[in-house]
Amino acid sequence: MPKDPQPELLCGPRHVAIIMDGNGRWAQARGRPRLFGHHAGARRVREIVEACPRLRIKYLTVFAFSTENWKRTQVEVAGLMSLFRRYIIKETRTLAENGVRVRFIGDRVRLDTKLTELMDALEQETKNNDLVHLTVALNYGGRDEVARATKRLARDVAEGRLKPDEVDEETLPKYLDTRVLPDPDLVVRTSGEARISNFLLWQSAYSEYEFINTLWPDFTAAELERLCRNFGSRERRFGAVLA
Repeated sequence: MPKDPQPELLCGPRHVAIIMDGNGRWAQARGRPRLFGHHAGARRVREIVEACPRLRIKYLTVFAFSTENWKRTQVEVAGLMSLFRRYIIKETRTLAENGVRVRFIGDRVRLDTKLTELMDALEQETKNNDLVHLTVALNYGGRDEVARATKRLARDVAEGRLKPDEVDEETLPKYLDTRVLPDPDLVVRTSGEARISNFLLWQSAYSEYEFINTLWPDFTAAELERLCRNFGSRERRFGAVLA
């Protein structure tokens, strides 16, 4: 049997979630508009997705646009929506051919029809892939997700499909956007900010966190590998005391 070239990564994270922060500052440091940084950040996503099989990352979730990001300038928001459409059109074939299954989480109601049609088509095109599961959080907020999930749960209770005394901490996750995904093992935030910004609030209760100074457009597969190795050296107790 051939020797595993990277045995130390066998205990690495199966699901990595990334808050991709720092695009605007990266661009401004170069005297360019913020959208220049967002385009650079979109290109970085491809490298990170391609690195996942080698690093044994089965699930990758990236925070692309939050429910709070609508507060940015109209120019930046419009540019981001255009970027999302262009990215999907450009990357669909590559993602499909490389075994990547794509899902989108978040509230689609506020997104324009053209974008949601492209999102639906990409999910359909890649639904049979299983090498890497890429989840894109778009118009996503953790509190908003829990609120929407609670409304669906309450509706099932009201309509008799679920009994109130059957509701426990195992019930709500079945109504979340991420109901078919495992919880993230590792959450990474780039750009030096040390906050979670309303990202995967329920799912990351026992995740390990890495807050790093690197701006997202400079984040490389090599740095992701380093974080995976760090993760492998951590002792995860989930509230228990190991003997």
